[in-house]
Amino acid sequence: MRPREKGGSLTGPNPVDRGKKGSKLHVLSEAQGIPLAVAASGANVHDSQAFKPLLLGLPAIRSRRGPRRRRPVKIRADKAYFSAEHLAWLRSRRLIPRIARPGIESGERLGRHRWKIERSIAWLFGYHRLAARYERKGSHFLAFLGLAAALTCYKKLAKLTT
Repeated sequence: MRPREKGGSLTGPNPVDRGKKGSKLHVLSEAQGIPLAVAASGANVHDSQAFKPLLLGLPAIRSRRGPRRRRPVKIRADKAYFSAEHLAWLRSRRLIPRIARPGIESGERLGRHRWKIERSIAWLFGYHRLAARYERKGSHFLAFLGLAAALTCYKKLAKLTT
């Protein structure tokens, strides 16, 4: 392996890019697109496997205005996350699932909300260290990903207060 080649942990053969090694980002954001929790996995890992760990990694929500909440109310996700197991798990945690059903609902209704998460991922990829994966250790990549998410949160929240 050459020194600047992708590899290491949290990589896998990309199913759509001739089997090249790559990583996939998973982002959980609030309604305006500010990232709350981030994770990475190999490119060959299905999205649904990161669903529960990402939600469990969500920090408690504290608000000064309105009724106090410790958890989100609704969870929006695309068709990749639809399964009876996920729906039951969300309902057991008293969360309202808004997940498109494959073959029944079109992606247009969810598209009104999906662009926010796509924008969040674009904000993270604005940090060029994440755009091309060079770290061999997955822990190093996750550290840079967490730092990028923290900087993004700071920038967006600082812009709101001014």
